[in-house]
Amino acid sequence: QVQLIESGGGSVQEGDSTSLSCIGSGFTFDAYAMAWFRRAPGGGRDFVASVTWSGSETYYSDSSEGRFTISRDNAKNALYLRMNNLKLEDTAVYYCAASRLSGTAWDGEYEYWGQGTQVTVSS
Repeated sequence: QVQLIESGGGSVQEGDSTSLSCIGSGFTFDAYAMAWFRRAPGGGRDFVASVTWSGSETYYSDSSEGRFTISRDNAKNALYLRMNNLKLEDTAVYYCAASRLSGTAWDGEYEYWGQGTQVTVSS
C-alpha cells in the first residue's frame, strides 16, 4: 500500500535549524510532484514548499521562501525539508504529500499524504 512516512523535527529553539525527511513507498515516487504542508495549532493546512518530479523546479510560500529548502532524492524515494532560522510561528505538524499533477500550493491536487511530524519552536 502507499505510504509516506515523515521523520525529523521535534523541539527546537528560535533561530535554530532542523530537517525533515519523508520516505515514500507503494507508488512510483519519481513520477510525482512532492510537497510539504503544515498545520499550526488551531489553523488550517498551509502550503510550505513543493518540488517537481525531477527536482528541477521548487516553489515556496512567502513564509518559507529564503529560510526553507525543499529537495528530493528519487533514488531513495525521499523528500527533504531543511528549515533554517526557525520562528515561533513555524510551530506546526508538517506533512509531506504527493501529486501526479504539477505540484502547486493547492492541497486538493495531492493524492497521498503522510501522517505528519511535529515541529515545535520555542523562545
